[in-house]
Amino acid sequence: MTEPAGETPIFERIGGAATVDRLVDRFYDRMDSLPEASGIRAMHAPDLGPVREVLKRYLGEWLGGPPLYSAERGHPRLRQRHLHIPIGAAERDAWLLCMQGALEETVADPQLRAGIYDAMARLADWMRNIPEDGRDQAAP
Repeated sequence: MTEPAGETPIFERIGGAATVDRLVDRFYDRMDSLPEASGIRAMHAPDLGPVREVLKRYLGEWLGGPPLYSAERGHPRLRQRHLHIPIGAAERDAWLLCMQGALEETVADPQLRAGIYDAMARLADWMRNIPEDGRDQAAP
């Protein structure tokens, strides 16, 4: 997610690392508690601590913060890293439901919140690897 040159990064505009940490914590709290998210919760290890830390680093960098994720793990290669996990429309929608609620709880500015959500929705849709029509989403 990028801003026009000279614009303050979204990371700073939402409150920096503290807000990203709360966002990720609320996201995984929702994944743990929402019945609609039980399918994607089952895809994760019982202990969400390590994945919380990875997502905090990734989202912080994605929102324009320090490149902590890349320094530790290299290029995100997000879709490639998730190809072993079946992601269809239901998984995308459950993920977005958790993220939308977390954004509503942590990002006060409605315009920033909407912009972040829209970018995340595009990313979540791109991550699908179980097509609805039998073809891979990445195929032309």
